[in-house]
Order: sequence, then structure tokens, then C-alpha cells
Amino acid sequence: MHPKRKQRLTLVVLMVVGVSLAAFLILKAMEDNLNLFYSPRDIAASAPSNNETIRVGGMVVAGSVVRSQESLAVTFDLTDGDAIVTVSYAGILPDLFAEDEAAVATGTFDGNQLNATQVLAKHDENYMPPEVADAMKSEGEY
Repeated sequence: MHPKRKQRLTLVVLMVVGVSLAAFLILKAMEDNLNLFYSPRDIAASAPSNNETIRVGGMVVAGSVVRSQESLAVTFDLTDGDAIVTVSYAGILPDLFAEDEAAVATGTFDGNQLNATQVLAKHDENYMPPEVADAMKSEGEY
């Protein structure tokens, strides 16, 4: 093999190895920050591992919200219509959190319930600032 070709081949092999190593390190670093989304049906079918951070989304079941009298702890059920997942959360819930409304909880699943570190409530996509609604009402368009 010609020395120039051998030099180019070595350079190409080193570049491929370097890019592969960089891609591996980036993916490994991102692995800890990966939050997989599950529906209650997915969790009922196959529960995620205990130390895996996941997101569960669904509708808050009416009558399932139980607030602690001594702390900010609250438990509630999320459903997608097929299955129910119990969520335990210690903290201040979003203002838009309510029964029969959509919510997404992030946390770890311990086999029985999701121990949430964050709860998000879905807002109404038809929201309109009060000033705009008043202006439209006065013009008869609302």
C-alpha cells in the first residue's frame, strides 16, 4: 500500500473512532436526563424500573384527590380511561390543577404509585385574557 494511502486510511479510521466515542459519551450523559412518557395503560401493562424517572399523563379522577392535614402532601389518581395510576406528591400544586382536568406528573414509580417530584396541569387552549374577552363581549363577537 502506498504510504500516502496508508496515512489517509489511518486518519479516516481515527476520525470514525473519535466521532463514535464522542457520540457514545453524549448519549451516556443524556441518559440520566431522559424522562420517558407513560400513560396509565402503559404502566399497567409493564411497570417501569424503580429508579427510572418517568412522566405519567392523564385525567385526574374525580374524588381521588386526598390532601394531608399536616403537610403539603397530596395523593390523586390519573387515568387514561383504561387504567389508573396513583400519584403521591409533596408540594404546592399548580393553580390549574383540578379534578377531571389533565395533568402530567414526573417522578419515580415504586411498584404501587408514582412518587412525583413535579406536577404540571394542562391549561385550557381556549384561554383568552379577561380584557380581550370583555372587549369582544362589548362588540358582540364573543
